[in-house]
Amino acid sequence: MLTSDILDSARVLAPDIVALRRAIHAEPELGLQTPMTMAKVREALADLPLTWKSGSSTTGEVATLSGGKAGEGSPIVLLRGDMDALPMDEKTGLDFASTIPGRMHACGHDTHTAMLVGAARLLAERRDELAGSVQFMFQPGEEGYHGARFMLDDGVIDPLPDAAFALHIMPNAPFGVLAGRAGPLMAAADQFTITVRGKGGHASMPHDCADPVPAAAAIVGALQAMVTRRFKATNAVVVTVTQIHGGTAHNVIPDDVMLGGTIRTLSADHREKAHTLIVETAKQTAAAYGVEAEVELELGFPVTVCDPRAVSLGEKVAKQLGGEGGWRDLADPIMGAEDFSYLLEKVPGAMFFLGVAPEGEDWTQCCAIHSPRMHVDEGALPHGAAMLAGCALEYLENGFG
Repeated sequence: MLTSDILDSARVLAPDIVALRRAIHAEPELGLQTPMTMAKVREALADLPLTWKSGSSTTGEVATLSGGKAGEGSPIVLLRGDMDALPMDEKTGLDFASTIPGRMHACGHDTHTAMLVGAARLLAERRDELAGSVQFMFQPGEEGYHGARFMLDDGVIDPLPDAAFALHIMPNAPFGVLAGRAGPLMAAADQFTITVRGKGGHASMPHDCADPVPAAAAIVGALQAMVTRRFKATNAVVVTVTQIHGGTAHNVIPDDVMLGGTIRTLSADHREKAHTLIVETAKQTAAAYGVEAEVELELGFPVTVCDPRAVSLGEKVAKQLGGEGGWRDLADPIMGAEDFSYLLEKVPGAMFFLGVAPEGEDWTQCCAIHSPRMHVDEGALPHGAAMLAGCALEYLENGFG
């Protein structure tokens, strides 16, 4: 097997992987434009025989490694690492903490990028044995900016690969353990804004008004009842109102009240049904209170659906790297969202989670992603690089088996 010694090789690269991760961590960038991060990646891979492709919508790039045994019609596999950070202040106290106020790599994209660079080097070392090509997708704009969709639309990923794989670290999961599941892995995430319009006036004379406040309050409760009464309890749908804005003074009934929130679903059918019912529920509840409701829906990422064959391949590689304990089946999807879903709509593949809680510590007590105090045990990063490279090697050698 080509994967037999890949973890040993990754451990040799550990100092370079960690150094790159720390350099990226110290200079986090937001959104679709991550030029400093991309420059660090290009510098780290400058000596490898890669061809590069970029687009106009983002600073992301795809590097392609052509195998020594590749020919016309030979398979292509894609490995992806996202690069953008979050708009939040860091509170880790690390020596390499963010040097830019209001920005932090709190979701581990710095590690994803560094591990993908490590995987590129591992595969380049084995180039002569590769019976196909590998695309390394360095992607900005995962944190709500649809970076993967933009790169697809720009034609950067052309031709489309035959399979695609990605990793996401989990700081509150056991060190070095990989996990995944077939089918829905992460939810679709959409946003809604409901504007309840009435007629304002003096708080002492509500009978002369069309008060939007009680209507807005009723809509909040009605949305929760909608979920529990219109969807099966076994089919996860989460509708959460996270914002209520209205009014300017204690003695003034406002004209309008705004509600905002998110919709999380695990299938395209439930996504569409939830959208329809939110509009229906808001408008009909408002009408019962003598006011009107306008609903705006903003589409987020689709459901992240993992191909069962790709998950089986990942499990095989994970157990080759870490033994039987190196893999864990996830019983349930995670209701967070991920824009790797855009790739998985077009290409069979899978995303896996890598536990990076400090080795030997109680991982259940560790801060989760998006925490300003999130820590990563960097000793797990060579394991992630080996997993990415191993998935590519396994697919190019045996396909989905």
